[in-house]
Amino acid sequence: YQTKLEFALKLGYSEEQVQLVLNKLGTDALINDILGELVKLGNKTETDQTVTNANTSVIREASSVESQRSESPLQEDVTEDGDNLRPVVIDGSNVAMSHGNKEVFSCRGIKLAVDWFLERGHKDVTVFVPAWRKEQSRPDALITDQEILRKLEKEKILVFTPSRRVQGRRVVCYDDRFIVKLAFESDGIIVSNDNYRDLANEKPEWKKFIDERLLMYSFVNDKFMPPDDPLGRHGPSLDNFLRKKPIVPEHKKQPCPYGKKCTYGHKCKYYHPERGNQPQRSVADELRAMSR
Repeated sequence: YQTKLEFALKLGYSEEQVQLVLNKLGTDALINDILGELVKLGNKTETDQTVTNANTSVIREASSVESQRSESPLQEDVTEDGDNLRPVVIDGSNVAMSHGNKEVFSCRGIKLAVDWFLERGHKDVTVFVPAWRKEQSRPDALITDQEILRKLEKEKILVFTPSRRVQGRRVVCYDDRFIVKLAFESDGIIVSNDNYRDLANEKPEWKKFIDERLLMYSFVNDKFMPPDDPLGRHGPSLDNFLRKKPIVPEHKKQPCPYGKKCTYGHKCKYYHPERGNQPQRSVADELRAMSR
């Protein structure tokens, strides 16, 4: 019992969870069977755990409730303290052109994105838009719902990046640099479908930040939809991606039975909690790198 308990504790499970599983499977159960049950319990929230007891039917009931809750991630964040949510920096031009189907600068698209984050409880939302977008709509630069920009500016959500005219020629500051710099300094996230390759090549720390904090999105008519898995199927959920400190533990995959002794590196199909989101090279790859 002690060996199995210590093994489970190292993976981040509580003693109460281990006892629940052992009560169900028996003390002679195999490690793999115990881990399988612990993974099912791992996705339960603290509220579910206070209700759970040794009764197997209650465990199954709580698991089904959690599976339904995972389908609508907004429910948890409505009452959550906004202090644990990351600052949001929105690429206004990218969002507006995306909502306008790349033909029109749709200011309504920016409003939809801003409202989506405000409804989740985010207190720090900033939108960057080039100042020349305040000019009157032209056939070669169509703009719709332009009054939204002024309204968001008054609410101190939207910021116009500088631009001016010199001898009839418009001089525009690079708004992407404002976006990446503010998001990096505030430890926030960037909302855009742009990869910012030019800025990623300027500084190694910016490249790492863009790789890990870029939130892509889609528009379905007037519905703003970011992905539930912003960093891929094995990365954090959208809820935890938007938080400073993850609340719900991520145990989407079965923990690796070899733990830190695993030699498969990033090719291992099991979950490694000690690695976090960072890929790890296999022993063979490490030896090849050392030989070079």
